[in-house]
Amino acid sequence: MSLRILQFGASGQLSREMLARAGGAAQVTALSRAEVDLADADAVARAIGEAGEIDLVVNAAAYTAVDRAESEPDLAYAINGRAPAAMARACKARNTPLVHISTDMVFSGAKAGPYVETDPVGPLMVYGASKLAGEDAVLHLHDRALVIRVSWLFSAFGQNFLQLMLRLAASQPVLKVVDDQRARPTASADVAAFILAQGPRLAAAPAGAPEWGLLHFANQGVATRVEMAQAIFELAWPGRPAPPMEPVPTSALNLPARRALNAELDCTRLAEVFGVAPRPWREPLAEAVAALPAAKDAA
Repeated sequence: MSLRILQFGASGQLSREMLARAGGAAQVTALSRAEVDLADADAVARAIGEAGEIDLVVNAAAYTAVDRAESEPDLAYAINGRAPAAMARACKARNTPLVHISTDMVFSGAKAGPYVETDPVGPLMVYGASKLAGEDAVLHLHDRALVIRVSWLFSAFGQNFLQLMLRLAASQPVLKVVDDQRARPTASADVAAFILAQGPRLAAAPAGAPEWGLLHFANQGVATRVEMAQAIFELAWPGRPAPPMEPVPTSALNLPARRALNAELDCTRLAEVFGVAPRPWREPLAEAVAALPAAKDAA
């Protein structure tokens, strides 16, 4: 029998990668914003409580407008904090495991090296603080919950840095790209593949099993935003020079939300618990670039 997954999110990059990769091994029922308003905690809980037979709930939806969250904190906390709490309560009531996606932005970036799951948190902006509230609620309210922190997600679908660079290159003579932020760019496709592959194991794991708790998932290799942009154009514009780029510090962009300069995630626990070592980020980036025309047609 196929694994039955109830997924919050239908149009975002991770949501669409989950749907694209589900195949016969998993049946994913994706709830869109039109079907469930994530700002309505009661509606979120009701969607789980009234669902048919399900083996796993995945929260792949979030308020992701990092800068706009500074002026919309109530909405950010409703979607990123209170909605996951409602999911955790409803999943606990059904004894159904929950996978919740979080972010590297729960950290301040002050650490010199990569962050492990047990490092102190310290978000610099409303978005990161709202995601941290969701993490805390999920882990406190449900003993069969896995919170996966990801970093610099990219995909042929949705809105992300890959899409942004290609769009700006079509309209701006010189691209200003920050050179003082670093992280491990991560393919939404690889996160989706991990969740789907581990789904049966998670569905069977009891409370107290090592699978539950916090987990970092990021592709191998550290990059700055400039280095990632250069790789994007090498792949997307073969045989053509990259557009002129001006490396700038993050502070030069005067963004409403502060960014952590170091967002590198350590994935040792991923290997120890699940035996998974993500591939280097340039490999799935090449796949995402190659998939852009098909993704555009499907939009």
